[in-house]
Amino acid sequence: MTELAAVKAALKTQAVETPSWAYGNSGTRFKVFAQHGVPRTPQEKLDDAAKVHEFTGVAPTVALHIPWDKVDDYAALAKHAEDRGVKLGAINSNTFQDDDYKLGSICHPDAAVRRKAVDHLLECVGIMDATGSTDLKLWFADGTNYPGQDDIRGRQDRLAEGLAEVYERLGDGQRMLLEYKFFEPAFYTTDVPDWGTAYAHCLKLGPKAQVVVDTGHHAPGTNIEFIVATLLREGKLGGFDFNSRFYADDDLMVGAADPFQLFRIMYEVVRGGGFSPEVAFMLDQCHNIEAKIPAIIRSVMNVQEATAKALLVDGDALGAAQRAGDVLEANAVLMDAYNTDVRPLLREVREEMGLDPEPMAAYRRSGWAERIVAERVGGQQAGWGA
Repeated sequence: MTELAAVKAALKTQAVETPSWAYGNSGTRFKVFAQHGVPRTPQEKLDDAAKVHEFTGVAPTVALHIPWDKVDDYAALAKHAEDRGVKLGAINSNTFQDDDYKLGSICHPDAAVRRKAVDHLLECVGIMDATGSTDLKLWFADGTNYPGQDDIRGRQDRLAEGLAEVYERLGDGQRMLLEYKFFEPAFYTTDVPDWGTAYAHCLKLGPKAQVVVDTGHHAPGTNIEFIVATLLREGKLGGFDFNSRFYADDDLMVGAADPFQLFRIMYEVVRGGGFSPEVAFMLDQCHNIEAKIPAIIRSVMNVQEATAKALLVDGDALGAAQRAGDVLEANAVLMDAYNTDVRPLLREVREEMGLDPEPMAAYRRSGWAERIVAERVGGQQAGWGA
C-alpha cells in the first residue's frame, strides 16, 4: 500500500461522535437564542445527527446527556438511532443543574447530596447497559468560591470514594472517562481542575478509568499537545471533547480559534498510537448563533482536515532532523504537512466512500433544513435543561 493510500485508508476509519445537546438551543448565561427547526425530543436529535453522518460518513455515534435525553425506553431509543444509520455513544451525566448541587455534588459536604449524585451516576451506568454504550463521561462542576469554604483534601477524599463506587458498577467492556476543567463555575478551587488530578484518580481506580481532554478546558497558553502525548504514553487518554476557545470555555466550533493547535494535537494522537477506537473523538460544542447541523458538519470536516495533515507528516524526515538536532528542518517538516491543502484529498476519500465530495453543499441541497422548520412546529424545543 502506498503512503497516500494508507492515509486514505486511515481517514476512512475515522469516527467523530456528535453530541445530542449541540442540536438543541444553547447560549450563554445571558441569553439562549432559539432557532427554528430545533429538535423537540431525543429522537429528533438523533434524526439530525443521522444527517451529519449521512453527509460526512464519519459521525456514526451520538452522545447522550442525562437527564436532557431521558426517555422511558432506552432500548427503543437505541433502535431509533440504528434505524437511521447511527448508534448511541457515550452517556454524559449531569450533576450541575440541581439546586441541591449548589455546594457541589459528589464532593458536597452533605452525605445525602453525595448519595443523590452517586445514584445518578449509577443510573447512567444502567442506561449504558440498556443502550449498549461503553463510555460513561463524567464532568463535575464541583468546587469552592472562597478560601475556607470547605476542606480541599476532604473534597478529594469524597471524590475518590464516589468514583470508586461507580467504577465498581461498570460492566465488561465499559469504562469511565473523567473530564477536567481548570475553573468555572467554581472560582477558588475546582475539584477536578487539571489533567494531573484526573490522571491521579484514574490511575488509582484502575484500567477502566481514563482521562478526557476537553480542548476548551485549559488556561491560555497551555500546551495541550504535551498533555495528549503524556496521557497516551501512560495509556490513560480515553478521549476528547473537541471545541475551540478564545477566552474561557467558549465551546466554539473545533478548529475555529486555532486550527494549528488542532493539527498539533492530532499529530501527537497519530504519533502516540491514539488514532484508534480506544480514544474517543467527540465534539462538545454550543452553536449559539450559527445553524446547528451545518456547524456540526463543518466541525467534523475540521477534525478530518487536521487529521489528514497529521497523517501526512513525514515521520522519517522528522525523526532524522530531530536526531541531528536540526531545529529548523524539523519544524519545516511539520509545517510542510500543516500547510498542505488536504481538501482535494478529502474530496477523493469521500467519493471513494460513495459520498458527495462536498458535505456542506450536499446538506444544503437535501432540503432537510427546510423540512425540519416546516415540520417541527409546537412542542418544547430542546435546550439547556430540556
